[in-house]
Amino acid sequence: MSTKDTSASELEDKEHDEEEDEEEEDDEEEKVVAKRPTQPKPAPRDTSGSGVLGSLKNTWTIAKRELRAYFDSLVAYVVIGLSMLGLGGYFFFYQGGFWQVDRATMMRLFDFAPGALCLVVPLVTMGVLAEEKRSGTIELLITMPVRDSEVILGKYIASLGMCTILLLATLTYPFAMFVWPWHLGPLDWGPVWTGYLGLFVFCGAGVAIGMMFSSFTESQIISFFVTAVVMLTLWGLGFLVETIPGATGDIFSFISFQSRFLPFARGIIDTRALLYFVSIAVVCLLVSFRQLESRKWK
Repeated sequence: MSTKDTSASELEDKEHDEEEDEEEEDDEEEKVVAKRPTQPKPAPRDTSGSGVLGSLKNTWTIAKRELRAYFDSLVAYVVIGLSMLGLGGYFFFYQGGFWQVDRATMMRLFDFAPGALCLVVPLVTMGVLAEEKRSGTIELLITMPVRDSEVILGKYIASLGMCTILLLATLTYPFAMFVWPWHLGPLDWGPVWTGYLGLFVFCGAGVAIGMMFSSFTESQIISFFVTAVVMLTLWGLGFLVETIPGATGDIFSFISFQSRFLPFARGIIDTRALLYFVSIAVVCLLVSFRQLESRKWK
C-alpha cells in the first residue's frame, strides 16, 4: 500500500472519530437538559375580582353583609320602631296634631323628620367603622382581597339602605290616611315625593358624616355624640338665618341643612341643594377612605 493511500485512510479514521465524539457530546447535552427541572407553566390569572364588575361585586357583597348585620341585631328594629313612634306622636298629638291643620298635607312629617334623622343617622353609623376597629376585625377586613374604597362604599350603601328602609316605613302614614284604609282628602303627591327626595339626600350626607367620625375613633359613643352634635348644629343654623343679617346670615344659610332642605319640603327640586348634599357625602367618604388607608402606613 502506498504512503498516499495510508494517509488518506488515517484522515478518514480521524474524521470518523471526530463525528463520534460530537455525537457523544450531543447525547450528553440532551441528558443534562432532560435532567433539568421543568419550569411550571404560570397559572392563569384570576380576573374575577378585578375590573369594574369585580369591584362592584365586592362592594355589593360587603353592603349585603352589613345590611344583614343590622337586622341580625336589635339596631334595625329599635331604630325603626322608635322612629315610627316618635313620628306618630308628633304627627297626631303635638299641638293638636294633624287634625288641627285642616287640610291634606304632609308638612308636619317634613317638619319632624329632618330633626329626628339628626339622631337616627348617628345610631346607624356609630359602629360602622368604630366597632370594627375596637374588635380588631378591621385589620382582617383590609387584608382581604378587597380595596379600601370597596369597604367604604359597601358600608356606606348598607347604612344608607338602612335609612332608606326607615323612610319607606314612614310612607305608611300618607298611604294610610289618604289612600287606604282612610281617604281623608285629595293629597298632592308631588310635594310628598320631592320631600322624600330631600330626606334621602339629607340621609346621604348624614351617613357620610357619621362614617367619617366613626373612622376616627374606636368608641361608638363618641362617634354617636360627635355626629349628632354636628348634624344638629348644621340643622339648627337654619333657625338663625333670619335673626342674623348680613354676610354671617348668608354663610349660615349656605351651610345650613335646614335651608337646603326647605325647597324639597315645599315641592321644589333645588339642584344647588342636591349638589350641596352630594358634595358633603363625597368629601366625607374621601376622608373616611384616607383614614382607613392610613392604617396600612403605620
